[in-house]
Amino acid sequence: MANEQAVKRLKDHKAKMLEGGGADRIEVQHKKGKLTSRERINILLDEGSFIEQQPYITVRATDFGLENKKFSGDGVVSGSGKIGGKQVFLFSQDFTVLGGSLGEMQAERIVEAQMLALKNGTPFIQINDSGGARIQEGILSLHGYAKIFKANTIASGVIPQFTVILGPCAGGAVYSPAITDFILMVDNVSNMYITGPDVIRAVTGEDISHEALGGAQAHCSKSGNAHFRFSTEQECMDFLKRLISYLPSNNMELPPVVETKDPVDRETAGLMNLLPDDPKRPYDVRDFISEIFDRDSLLEVQEDYAPNVVVGFVKLGGRTVGVFANQPKFYAAALDINSSDKAARFLRFCDAFNIPIVSLVDVPGFLPGVAQEHGGIIRHGAKILYAIAEATVPKIALIIRKAYGGAFIAMCSKALGYDRVLALPTAEIGVMGAEGAANIIFRRDIKAADDPEKMRQEKIAEFKDKVMNPFIAAGYGYVDDVIDPEYTRIEMIRSLEMNIRKREDRPSKKHGNIPL
Repeated sequence: MANEQAVKRLKDHKAKMLEGGGADRIEVQHKKGKLTSRERINILLDEGSFIEQQPYITVRATDFGLENKKFSGDGVVSGSGKIGGKQVFLFSQDFTVLGGSLGEMQAERIVEAQMLALKNGTPFIQINDSGGARIQEGILSLHGYAKIFKANTIASGVIPQFTVILGPCAGGAVYSPAITDFILMVDNVSNMYITGPDVIRAVTGEDISHEALGGAQAHCSKSGNAHFRFSTEQECMDFLKRLISYLPSNNMELPPVVETKDPVDRETAGLMNLLPDDPKRPYDVRDFISEIFDRDSLLEVQEDYAPNVVVGFVKLGGRTVGVFANQPKFYAAALDINSSDKAARFLRFCDAFNIPIVSLVDVPGFLPGVAQEHGGIIRHGAKILYAIAEATVPKIALIIRKAYGGAFIAMCSKALGYDRVLALPTAEIGVMGAEGAANIIFRRDIKAADDPEKMRQEKIAEFKDKVMNPFIAAGYGYVDDVIDPEYTRIEMIRSLEMNIRKREDRPSKKHGNIPL
């Protein structure tokens, strides 16, 4: 009889634990168009793979009525499971329990999952849906957040970390997501801000909605805090599964290699049709990416932010690589403050997790202007230089059209550390465009000519021929090969294969001081 009672007690505890804040609160969650913490885990992980960790943890604090609000799990579900057969650790906050607020024991449970992910070398996923710090627990809550932030920081560059915002995320709660590698948000579900609309209205008089202030659109296109935006929770989880399949589990592993249905010897005869005859006319570099890399393999990062560069994970001959491409559709592809930050952070992630970098180059330089200079373009632009020079993964560049000035160095300079630099015959390489260069170098000849405009055009053509054509750079060894556009995909795959075993050391140091 005693044994039966023990088993019954277990079942009763488990049933109560599984219902979280209870049926009424679950119904409220569903009426908001949101899934529960356990439903989210179920659609993300392989069926039957979830192993829960510490499900019976409960609050220790007793002030302000908390002694009557003890729930198993303390407002979070955590543990381990598999995604496509790959082990991960994760937690999912339960808004049905005290609004998912973070107190001492919830923090302990989260940190336990973080450290197990670190010890086992697996990706870590945090699903945030919380009212923030549990006010009743005061410093215990703040101490808990600090432990989470520290664990995020220690894990950075060791295991990939992902945050899925699926509800409110305010105050101190937003800093943990910001330390992780990628933030995913869902329209009309996700909110993230330091202070909400009510506080802003009281302090500054500004009137703004939760969605306009801290929704997915705001953070994916304006602040740049978030990386991916979706219409539904299901769409978000499906994408996260695909993203994880591209990445290694930790910094000691190489990215997975898969069989590709796109032939590695596929010719790219249509490539030049994508390039306008007028070198000043824009085109969509994504069309180039589709033509060169494995079909339909691009997972673009921060698509709506700093659109003058395109970064993302893509497959090349079945291998995961990070693409870093200028986008002539915006700002003539000039690099600015925001695109520098976007690119540098992505490049450093690739280097941390052994993902080769492929640069597609068509850049007139860094964006001029008083706002850019006073906003710190020097410091921000230097982040790309730092990230590339620091990276030890294979680095391959293809110069499509323009490669001018300091932006040339950032995008494709062998001296900065690119291992193989290829150029199409349309490439132009120089300190600046031929028009500007001719106006400076030949200004006296142009001024003295009977027909200054005719002379100017002749000098522009002369400068292009003598200085800017890719064979000049190839003659110095700064371009490894000028290739036939028809064989671009083939040459890029060959270039990757020849450098895939690359090993490169750096001087021993605690860490560098990137120009943040």
